[in-house]
Amino acid sequence: MDIREILLRKILVIDGAMGTMIQRHRLTEADYRGARFRDWHLDVKGNNDLLCITQPDIIKGIHRKYLDAGANIIETNTFSSTKIAMADYEMQSLAYELNVAAAKCAREAVTEYRTDNPQADSNFVAGAIGPLNKTLSLSPDVNNPGYRAVTFTEVVAAYYEQIRGLVDGGVDILLIETIFDTLNAKAAIVAVNQYFRDRAQKPLPIMISGTITDASGRTLSGQTLEAFYISVMHAKPLSVGLNCALGAAEMRSHIAELSQIASCFTSAYPNAGLPNAMGEYDEQPHETAHFIEEWAKEGFVNIVGGCCGTTPDHIQHIANAVKNIIPRPLPEVLTA
Repeated sequence: MDIREILLRKILVIDGAMGTMIQRHRLTEADYRGARFRDWHLDVKGNNDLLCITQPDIIKGIHRKYLDAGANIIETNTFSSTKIAMADYEMQSLAYELNVAAAKCAREAVTEYRTDNPQADSNFVAGAIGPLNKTLSLSPDVNNPGYRAVTFTEVVAAYYEQIRGLVDGGVDILLIETIFDTLNAKAAIVAVNQYFRDRAQKPLPIMISGTITDASGRTLSGQTLEAFYISVMHAKPLSVGLNCALGAAEMRSHIAELSQIASCFTSAYPNAGLPNAMGEYDEQPHETAHFIEEWAKEGFVNIVGGCCGTTPDHIQHIANAVKNIIPRPLPEVLTA
């Protein structure tokens, strides 16, 4: 079924944190390497995306837990699967393969879930496109503010390769997420448009999700929320929303604002509160769900879920909290 039609009649739930669930497995360097990368010349522990190749059953199992918890949309484990980000491990050549493998893990999890739950009619795979570890708007050299570690053309090329892998692997949606630099996101949008133009095929729906880094209500590169939305609305996204950085309590005012200015569907998947002194998240599933239930009742959201620190328990509570709430209606856009 078309996801747009579903969003008109109910709030959809996106999954929770992948990294949080991977950490529960307490994997070793050898686990990350697997047999194929046993003799790799750099340490790879922490390269979670690599697990789609070396430990696919673990990744598929995490997807299945989120589906069983009530998630309608699961994200591929590809937050860093570009040649730019993979350069940290000197694994640039694996970028395309990582995206195909990750999409297949998610696709297989959905297929198995649908087989076990034939009544399910609204489960989708979103190809996760992360913000990169290099930014087009900010200089990494405090002594040279005009310097950039990467060019716009290079970023477009990296995203194009990622999109090609995600589509070939079978995703339903492309999710450009955790955006702290809108220029990076614009490069991803250009890559999406170029890819589907080159393929002469109908584009997949695009979800766009930014991140507000503090109480200022701005992205890391300095944009207000309204400016961010205006900067990406030309992409005609399925949804625009916020994720990461803040917990639900701190994100509320920003989601309320976005719901008033966005002409498309809105999404929100906050962290499980703010991290404690040890970098861990203490907010309990029922607490996160309480906040999001309030947003839903206020008519702020169409897609909800969790980011850092959230688990299948959080998603289950969120799904139960919003399942009978009417989604935010699309506003009528006046044309001249």
